[in-house]
Amino acid sequence: MDLDVFVAAHRAEWDRLDALLRRRDLTGAEADELVTLYQRTATHLSLIRSSAPDPLLTGRLSQLVARARSTVTGTRRASWRDVTRFLTHGFPAAVYRARHWWIPTALVSTAVAALLGWWIGTHPDVQSSIAAPAELRELTRPGGQYEAYYSSHPAASFAAQVWTNNAQAAAMCLVLGVFLGLPVLWILFQNMLNLGIGVGLMSSAGRLDTFLGLVLPHGLLELTAVFVAAGTGLRLGWTVIDPGPRTRRTALAEEGRSALGMAMGLALILFVSGAIEGFVTPSGLPTWTRITIGITAELAFLAYVYVLGGRAARAGETGDLDAAERSATVPTAA
Repeated sequence: MDLDVFVAAHRAEWDRLDALLRRRDLTGAEADELVTLYQRTATHLSLIRSSAPDPLLTGRLSQLVARARSTVTGTRRASWRDVTRFLTHGFPAAVYRARHWWIPTALVSTAVAALLGWWIGTHPDVQSSIAAPAELRELTRPGGQYEAYYSSHPAASFAAQVWTNNAQAAAMCLVLGVFLGLPVLWILFQNMLNLGIGVGLMSSAGRLDTFLGLVLPHGLLELTAVFVAAGTGLRLGWTVIDPGPRTRRTALAEEGRSALGMAMGLALILFVSGAIEGFVTPSGLPTWTRITIGITAELAFLAYVYVLGGRAARAGETGDLDAAERSATVPTAA
């Protein structure tokens, strides 16, 4: 496309749109003209972006299209209805659509943690490289550091601290996925290594049942949220490599917006797991009761994703913005 010829042919339409946007009172005919010019300019912007990207012209037209969209659609404010729709449609549908990424991530990660736990638990030389014998005994003894950790701070502050740390880890998985998913793999490995060390050391001390009784109540839901974030981050990284029939810019924008919404949803899920870790895990409840609470929370989340999310996804929900709120695009040739 000859950009100079294209600009010369359509400059008058852009100037006319700009002039209409500066006016406060429009006649019916002028309002119709504004809508038509907005649609044409949005198409022009999409063509320039795909065929002959020019930073200055793209910036001007992007601003013009944004102003026109605001005028045509009106200012939209988030409402409780939007929040409800996000929680019942957008978020669970996004998690459901990403299941082919986070379920394998969960299975492989769990296998890695189990393998590390077995290796550490059956090799005393590996244990000695982790800490001195006296320190290991202090970690694993009844009432030792592994058990005291969950009651080391008041429940409310401990739950808030755990929630903050886990939410940051999930957000990092989602954001850093764009770097081909490599940082996500590192974050996952660090989490599985920490879990494997706990499993290995406590199993070597003959107290694996105690360790699982402390981890499972909150860990099931917590790790599932981390796996969802990691799987979504890996999918975002794969989008950079293979955007499919979409342009790479469009694919990253769509998947990135979905990942951003998922980050907010996972923060709520991690808040629940943090509350369980702060109030249930260190409580005096029997082990079977605490584990039952953890399993119930996990099953409730999976039902939420597969029932509400599956239904919303089959109805066309993707977790992305509504079509009216996205940047205007036109089809491009394959």
